[in-house]
Amino acid sequence: MKYENTMEGIFLERPNRFIAVIEIGGRPERCHVKNTGRCRELLIPGVKVIVQFCGNPARKTEYDLIAVWKGRTLINMDSQAPNRVVYEMLQEGRLLEKISLIKPEKVFRHSRFDFYVETENRKIYMEVKGVTLEEKRNAYFPDAPTERGVKHLNELRECVREGYEAYVIFVVQMKGIQCFLPNRRTHPAFADALVFAQNAGVKVLAFDCRVTENSMQIDEKIPVILQEEEMR
Repeated sequence: MKYENTMEGIFLERPNRFIAVIEIGGRPERCHVKNTGRCRELLIPGVKVIVQFCGNPARKTEYDLIAVWKGRTLINMDSQAPNRVVYEMLQEGRLLEKISLIKPEKVFRHSRFDFYVETENRKIYMEVKGVTLEEKRNAYFPDAPTERGVKHLNELRECVREGYEAYVIFVVQMKGIQCFLPNRRTHPAFADALVFAQNAGVKVLAFDCRVTENSMQIDEKIPVILQEEEMR
């Protein structure tokens, strides 16, 4: 996926989860934050960021915040990007072969999953989670408690019980990651639900991404570690 009209800025502050103040061309500008997560370890005053000029007169903000530099690593923080790159991967046949149907936003019981996919003999529900939290080259999700995330995992288990296949795909929006882990410190219930889901037959996958100032693309599959003792 590609962006147009991107430029560099300096992060100044985040008055609320939807708005950031960015210095662009020497002037402070209010920008829309396309990620409502905390991102506290990323949005530090003075860091370089990438914004996209939208130019929509109907909007109160002219720019979207799409990426941030953490040291030498550029991290995409657009919460819509993970679904877009997974859709591209499905279209290209990089995840599944002989796909006959890709339907975004498919409802199963009380959950709306990101994708429903059919092949010649498979019916699959997929949920996609974007990951921006990194510590010591490990990626973690979530960065804040997510009851909705737990609900999705429990419903994916129900999909498996009813004869469907089910996937949860963690899209790590950066390179340089050695593995993915659930963030047990932040939300142990989500970590437990992920273990239960995998044990019930839900496939848990994680991929890193090649990120530039105007693009993001899924790159390599990375190991998923559900229990930290597995790393020893």
